[in-house]
Amino acid sequence: MVCRAAVIGMVFAGLFAAGAAYGQALEPSGVWLTQAGDAKVRVSKCGEGICGVIVWLREPVDSTTGKPATDSKNPNPSLAKRPMIGLPLFSDMEPSGANRWAGQIYNADDGNMYASHVSMTGPDSLNVEGCVGALCGGETWTRAR
Repeated sequence: MVCRAAVIGMVFAGLFAAGAAYGQALEPSGVWLTQAGDAKVRVSKCGEGICGVIVWLREPVDSTTGKPATDSKNPNPSLAKRPMIGLPLFSDMEPSGANRWAGQIYNADDGNMYASHVSMTGPDSLNVEGCVGALCGGETWTRAR
């Protein structure tokens, strides 16, 4: 009977420990691979919030120019010349809940900023969402190894 009680006690202790670990803040800092696998983004702390910058592209050279890819879809001519590597994606991304941040995200495919939510759904999973009004779309990034 003592042995059975000890096993039950260990099971409950394990469940409580797992619950406490799950409730802890997950760390978004690091390099993340986009869902399409075409870019890696370094996420780091910026004050109380987070920042994200492109650090790798699957196709870093523009096939039409033979030069490093630039932010060519940006409607601002001076910004359209900036390199894609080093391009900031997140701005004003502040905490908005447990393992969640809200702010703006830059979409290099069309050169526009969108309202955004970023949330950690696991230690190696980052959900990135952009919204136009009530319409939102997102993808899941995985931590790069």
